[in-house]
Amino acid sequence: MSETKRIVDKVSQLVEPVVHEFGMEIVDVEFRPERGRWILRVFIDKEGGITVDDCASVSRELGDLIEAEDIIDYPYVLEISSPGLNRPLRKESDFIRAIGKMVRLKMSRPINRRRNFTGRLANVREGVISLLVDENNLVELPLKEIDKARLKYEFNN
Repeated sequence: MSETKRIVDKVSQLVEPVVHEFGMEIVDVEFRPERGRWILRVFIDKEGGITVDDCASVSRELGDLIEAEDIIDYPYVLEISSPGLNRPLRKESDFIRAIGKMVRLKMSRPINRRRNFTGRLANVREGVISLLVDENNLVELPLKEIDKARLKYEFNN
């Protein structure tokens, strides 16, 4: 396991209960270098969306907690953010909430000679998603083989 993955996993486990106490959920955790410095980015959300005050409150709490646990032993910047319009989908519950919406995903291995799919999420059942990639083409994809998935924002004309 890479050092970056270890940090992301440890931070995710540590902060999940704290974020839950605020009535929110963790959508994603990233730890990566950007412009010469390390950024620890925690994406949070709640029903109705989050505010700047929500981010500030969570940031104060998590910053102290992460420092106390000494997970990262070099300088980094902590950012708390909303997942935005193109929200990542990670857990089965994320996919269930996204039924009926457009998604873009990348598989860890090719399925029908394709790794990238875009379509309307039709169903999630027993670890398999059904994706309508065009009007008549329903593709079933195993959740465990999805490498990356995001909502695809639809502009209404």
